Amino acid sequence: MPVKSLVKPSEYHDSVSLMAVAQELAHLPGVIDAAVVMATEANKGILRQAGLLTPEADAASPNDLVIAVNAETGLLEHAIAEADKLLRRKSAASDTIEFRPRTVRSAIKANPAANLAVVSVAGRYAADEAWEALHKGLHVLLFSDNVSLQDEIALKKYAIDHGLLLMGPGAGTAIINGVALGFADALPKGPVGIVSAAGTGLQEVSTLLARHAVGITQGIGTGGRDVKDEVGGMMMLAGLRALQADPDTQVILLISKPPGKDVARNTLEQAAMSGKPTVVCFLGARDISAVHKPAGVWIVPTLQEAALQAARLGGAQLPEIAEILSEEEQWLAERAAMLRKQLQPGQRYLRGLFSGGTLCYEAQVIWREALSEPVFSNAPLDKENQLPDSTRSQGHTAVDLGEEEFTVGRPHPMIDNSLRIRRLLQEAGDPEVAVILLDVVLGFGAHPDPAAELAPAVLKARNLATQSGRGLIVVASVTGTEEDPQRLSRQVQTLEQAGVVVCPSNATASRLVTRIVSSHE
Repeated sequence: MPVKSLVKPSEYHDSVSLMAVAQELAHLPGVIDAAVVMATEANKGILRQAGLLTPEADAASPNDLVIAVNAETGLLEHAIAEADKLLRRKSAASDTIEFRPRTVRSAIKANPAANLAVVSVAGRYAADEAWEALHKGLHVLLFSDNVSLQDEIALKKYAIDHGLLLMGPGAGTAIINGVALGFADALPKGPVGIVSAAGTGLQEVSTLLARHAVGITQGIGTGGRDVKDEVGGMMMLAGLRALQADPDTQVILLISKPPGKDVARNTLEQAAMSGKPTVVCFLGARDISAVHKPAGVWIVPTLQEAALQAARLGGAQLPEIAEILSEEEQWLAERAAMLRKQLQPGQRYLRGLFSGGTLCYEAQVIWREALSEPVFSNAPLDKENQLPDSTRSQGHTAVDLGEEEFTVGRPHPMIDNSLRIRRLLQEAGDPEVAVILLDVVLGFGAHPDPAAELAPAVLKARNLATQSGRGLIVVASVTGTEEDPQRLSRQVQTLEQAGVVVCPSNATASRLVTRIVSSHE
């Protein structure tokens, strides 16, 4: 089928509008495939893999919009024209939406009782908006990234000096006084307070707690850079002190990727000061054992164990964690042996396609310890394992599709499944791939029914492998609760009906896939 593209120089539409137009375009009669994206290098790579990259699109700049269509010859011009019409219609519709404040000042005027602002604008404007909110006495969830390190440090120093929270930059999740901000889940109230420098890490542990009927008081996001020594863990420490002073918080849970050495030491010392039991999960921090562990502090290696330990401390009647993990290991060994029978001798590699950056990181931590070969990623644990091309896997690969290279000009993969579906089918065509691991993250702000889109794609991927005389195993974890809009049980059922092996946590799923391929290395 022929491919045609239209480049619209220096034209901007919000990423959700682009997603909607692409979806409508793909459903037009005679259209085989379509994409409507900004012409970033990553998006060009995706178009190239999909066979949608024309010379005109390849020559476009990152500020240009590209409409690319693969359709029956006589319908190409009509499809391109229809896409242009849909874009204009979306733009006109946005202009007629009821009044929305366009500045922090006008938002405060319209909502004088508000005490927290969520800032989600392009990074070059984000710091100015955060300053405006702080100067007005508001706490801030700075969802935006691309804020300079200097701005982050200055904003956080000001916030702390004025008794405010500056959560971020790049803080995608928070639950403050029961209100979900960014990507977050419907959770019960309870005794556990969380401070997290990892957005999907906060979602994973809070939803695992909920499955053990243990709720939270607060979920404070800090932004991933907060725990680096340059920033000094300012918001991690501020959030920790706030929870230590909170009478409703009985157990504290701290989450981050590896912090700086000074931040780790200061955080553990502060954790011991209130006497409240504190669980610490510094994912992948190999040298944490060298840091003195104060009394009343539990250091655990995975988000799963963090949730189990906090649940036990929060009153859940659970066996010892070692006993839980031992039983799980037995199940993993039995299930892996059964699934392995589907594979041919040449199938030896894992491919993880993640919407959650923290879940991608946790999987790599587990894979690094369990596999003899390196794990490549666009967000690797070790720099030497950086993927040369994020749109193309090699060996064992874990891809964070929520990294900025994939989200410029397109919605986050928790909202839009199209990029992950493309990548799923691409991986299914590789004869060396044995297992594909997915994370499915539910909650407010996420896709309303992700399994409904992923399940047919999984069936198609498995059929592609079958037609080539191979098996293909797809494993997933679902982060969410029964009270989330998508309903946990419904998502799990839909995925399982498509042949997906659904595990109760990302850590469990990550261990299972290593068990499956271990004999093929």
